[in-house]
Amino acid sequence: TLTKEGECWMHKAAGNRQHSAGIISGSVEHTTTTTTTAAPPTPPPTPLAPPTPSPAVTSPVQVYIMMGQSNMLGEGHIEGWTDETLEHAVHIEGLYPYLFDQKTGAWAQVDHVRDVAVMGNGADGSVGAVHHNEWLSVNPSKKSTMGPELGIGFTMANHTDKPTMLLKSCIGNRALGWDLLPPGTKEWEYDYGNGKVSVFAGYGESPAKWDKGSDKPAPIGWYAGLQYDGDVNRSKLVLEDLDTYYPGGAKDYEVAGFFWWQGDKDMRDPGYYTRYEYNLVNLIKQLRKEYNAPNAKFVTASLGQTEKGSTGGDGQILDAMLAVDGKSGKYPEFAGNVAAVYTHPYSKGASSSSHYGGNAQTYMNIGQAMGAAMVELMSSNAVQFV
Repeated sequence: TLTKEGECWMHKAAGNRQHSAGIISGSVEHTTTTTTTAAPPTPPPTPLAPPTPSPAVTSPVQVYIMMGQSNMLGEGHIEGWTDETLEHAVHIEGLYPYLFDQKTGAWAQVDHVRDVAVMGNGADGSVGAVHHNEWLSVNPSKKSTMGPELGIGFTMANHTDKPTMLLKSCIGNRALGWDLLPPGTKEWEYDYGNGKVSVFAGYGESPAKWDKGSDKPAPIGWYAGLQYDGDVNRSKLVLEDLDTYYPGGAKDYEVAGFFWWQGDKDMRDPGYYTRYEYNLVNLIKQLRKEYNAPNAKFVTASLGQTEKGSTGGDGQILDAMLAVDGKSGKYPEFAGNVAAVYTHPYSKGASSSSHYGGNAQTYMNIGQAMGAAMVELMSSNAVQFV
């Protein structure tokens, strides 16, 4: 309501309410709603992009296997509009603008990058739980949390138009030195001091370790490499049923690369973290053999809380990853095909053990860096983030 002088009637300087001729009033039509709670309304969730027809596939699908433990599985929060969520990062802070399509008012979708994620405990011969099987997009209806796949996938999508699948097969709380130990790895020993020397199980052996010089204990219901076997088998089952997971008539695929984000469990036992480099080298070689992909690129990412120079278990794992990077020169056969991402500069705080507090920016930043590292290995071109 405005007075004849153009002053707002609601303004405190207008004085008390009074009758007056010549004033102008207006209103906005509203719809009456019913509420059952006194809590303030929350912003509506960001809509999903409408489904689009599957593009015809005329060339082999480029598959990138994603493995590790809970950080790779992903605990970044998507919805809620609080500081750590992806909604807040995109809509309030203006980050990662490529994730949202302004024209449709929905999350953006990449129609040539497929997001597939399966998970299972150990090896049961099944594909396990299917968490994702859709074109790459922010998709909270599938799972309320996210991992590095969004940063990886959108970064790579800008550099290739080939049909691409990100195939994640992993579960949390798994050690490279035990659960994910690759085939062919032999027993090793670690001296804890004070006369205590442990023998660690080689691939297929059980239990995880025993005292040197003592009788080997009876096997338990788990063996070294059991999760490796399960994760690999689940991804192979997906690839055997390719058209279900990459619609459009896909007939062939090529495993073009691997992403590895892991280390939290190994950093707790010196028998594991002092052996991490050796086991990681074996893992790279074995995965390439497993998928008949001798030229597949390999990107590993460190734990976000670990700074260079750290001397603890996490620091030794970081050093192991930096050592296998092809640029280090320590392993000449890895030059130009293995890269390690130092993630501390990209982390927004907290640690791998607490899943970085669920901060979506940590997962996005590290995913972008991992995707950029893969693009560099594939093309040797530098990548700039937008």
